[in-house]
Amino acid sequence: MSDTIQLHIDGMSCASCVGRIEKALKQVDGVTNASVNLANETASVNGTASATTLTAAITEAGYKVKQHQQQYGVTGMSCASCAGRVEKALLKVPGVISADVNLATELVSLTLFEQIDSTQLQQALAGTSYQLTEKQQARSEASTDSTPFYRQPWFPVLGSALLTIPLVLPMFGMLFGQDWMLPALWQWLLATPVQFYFGARFYKGGWGALKAGTGNMDLLVALGTSAAYGLSLYLWLTFDAQHGAPHLYFESSAAVLTLVILGKFLEQRAKRRTTDALRALENLKPTEARVKRDDKWQLVVASTIKSGEIVQVKPGERIAVDGEVINGDSSVDEALISGESLPLHKSSGDKVVGGAINLDGVLELRATSVGAESTLAKIIQLVEQAQGAKAPVQALVDKISAIFVPVVLLVALITLLGWGFSTGNWAQGILNAVAVLVIACPCALGLATPAAIMAGTGTAARHGILVKDAIALEQATQIDYVIFDKTGTLTEGKPELVQFTAINGSEAALLQLVATLQQNSEHPLAKAVLAKAEQDNISASNASSFTVVAGKGVKATVDGAELLLGSSHWMRELGLELPQDLITAKGASVSWLARKQGESTRQPPELLGLLCFSDTLKPHAQKAVARLQQQGIRVAMLTGDSKASAEVVAGELQLDNYQAEVLPADKASFIKQCQQDGYQVAMVGDGINDAPALAQANLGIAMAAGTEVAVSAAAITLMRGEPALVGAALTIAGKTYRKIQQNLFWAFIFNTVGIPLAALGYLNPIIAGAAMASSSLIVISNALLLQRWKMPG
Repeated sequence: MSDTIQLHIDGMSCASCVGRIEKALKQVDGVTNASVNLANETASVNGTASATTLTAAITEAGYKVKQHQQQYGVTGMSCASCAGRVEKALLKVPGVISADVNLATELVSLTLFEQIDSTQLQQALAGTSYQLTEKQQARSEASTDSTPFYRQPWFPVLGSALLTIPLVLPMFGMLFGQDWMLPALWQWLLATPVQFYFGARFYKGGWGALKAGTGNMDLLVALGTSAAYGLSLYLWLTFDAQHGAPHLYFESSAAVLTLVILGKFLEQRAKRRTTDALRALENLKPTEARVKRDDKWQLVVASTIKSGEIVQVKPGERIAVDGEVINGDSSVDEALISGESLPLHKSSGDKVVGGAINLDGVLELRATSVGAESTLAKIIQLVEQAQGAKAPVQALVDKISAIFVPVVLLVALITLLGWGFSTGNWAQGILNAVAVLVIACPCALGLATPAAIMAGTGTAARHGILVKDAIALEQATQIDYVIFDKTGTLTEGKPELVQFTAINGSEAALLQLVATLQQNSEHPLAKAVLAKAEQDNISASNASSFTVVAGKGVKATVDGAELLLGSSHWMRELGLELPQDLITAKGASVSWLARKQGESTRQPPELLGLLCFSDTLKPHAQKAVARLQQQGIRVAMLTGDSKASAEVVAGELQLDNYQAEVLPADKASFIKQCQQDGYQVAMVGDGINDAPALAQANLGIAMAAGTEVAVSAAAITLMRGEPALVGAALTIAGKTYRKIQQNLFWAFIFNTVGIPLAALGYLNPIIAGAAMASSSLIVISNALLLQRWKMPG
């Protein structure tokens, strides 16, 4: 069937762009027609080609398809088969690029070409037992104090257990030679509510699966327990009363259902614990804040605060927005956001983060980032993204889950027929088939990967380590080479101007020229220059045409002349001889100031002076590098600074592998060469000039204190500028990935060992039900062990 897909495209600027995109789309198999509208930046495509294929064609042509993210809760899922069916149904909706269901959180993450109404998405699930809900509703508690007791999550557990215990007790009496067996009528009266009232959820879920032409855990449980219940009814109604009491199996059906209901109840509680970190972050958002409006302080809803408004925070209150302190002095606790255990002193001019606690003073701050743009909102988004992602190994699990239930049904049928025809004992054949149906654990398979990812990424976030997705976790386990940028990564990134020497003219005139040139720059060296100028009461004059020369320096026009300030490497490129004997500061980063002479580009600029900057090593940098080396990981340092500066830092860190005066493109080339030599490389950086290297590396790790560009190019973000977090990130990623492997092992073992034992008659249905209920708990409990991990001191 031919569909029409509409795509919104970024990057189109002219008619030739339209032609290139149309040509690329028409070359895709299954496309019958494609037209591009430059005015509204859309492409309409007719045919059978998938949205993913069309997106790839547009990307290859050099353009980008605009995408939207939506997330919903999904109710009615019981196992991995359900998750796969929801994904498959939603992918059929026009405009849906991808659909990823997380069974542990019961959330579906959708990537769309344009926003799609939830009603249209729900229609795709029509005829199934699944329902889409709002994300916040899915995350809320299952019940409240006002919820009737029969709707409380514990009620099915308690009710089915009270009815099942009298049925099971006679089995224990037999161990002591006691006959406590209830009359058949009483057994039926006790088992029937368990089967059809408390077990109704399994019939509903199983029927939904049957209507969709597939199977799930609910279907297996419903079929298994119905077989045991039906066999008991048959034996009771056909038994000759003259031969005593019939041997019935009502206790098996009731006990299996009770155990499965109990298992699901405990599973839900355990699953909530895997999202503790995310809920803790969301609870950091204050609902109200004190804002200055109409010249008076007003208590307003925090979400209504706008950028630029003045907010007052009293001691003990949470800060509602990101902002800059304009008045006041206080200590601020940012532990739950950055993982920094010690309170930080904040005063006028300092930046604060929304969600932090103001401890002892009153602060007034100007809001700089609010709503979705705030640091806390971005952290929550990153954690959600990581917890909703699928590990590469999940693709294999999804394929197995798709055929799991049909295979189990086939094995159960073979078990029934095999026992019936070989022994003539059809009752025993039914019980063994029931055991096969009941012990099958598709839910454990579905929970194995997401439970570990959620627990691992949540624990990492609590320590100030944000993982972008599950692929980053796998990549981190393979890293054997870590490359650090120097400034701001291994050093404090707060350089001081320790020497400035004029070649022609006075030092004061040199400092004024450099301050004028640097007044529009956010570079740490620029801040050091401006701080020194302010200290010496030197004012900057006017500059124009300010330009950053990537990896080299800056230039601008001052008093009609073009000034150049940058590295020794750049000055040599311009043909200058540099008087190294003027440098007296040992191991300093050196910048040179030059002035272009006339319009001629052939004549070298005039050298005006030099500036030396000193930066201190971060307190735990030496320990962080040593710990990586102890783990067998090779460590190197790349920097655009001078050789003298790099040599001093490398000496303090005991690094023999370092390179200085490296341009941004050369950093990426160095990493590429290491990869060609067989290394799996992680790059750690914090600046714009690190972005190419972060993108080239197998694993990019960015310090969040750095630039937005560096953070967006990285797979892991460190919320504190602490080098020790690099080793911690690799460690928690490795532990998380091992938990995924362990969970998958246990999930497969339960099925590969349990199903044959049940088919051969070594497991009765009650033991099989207990095993099935415990399988999911073991998988989740194993994942929750990650929450006990603590970062080494």
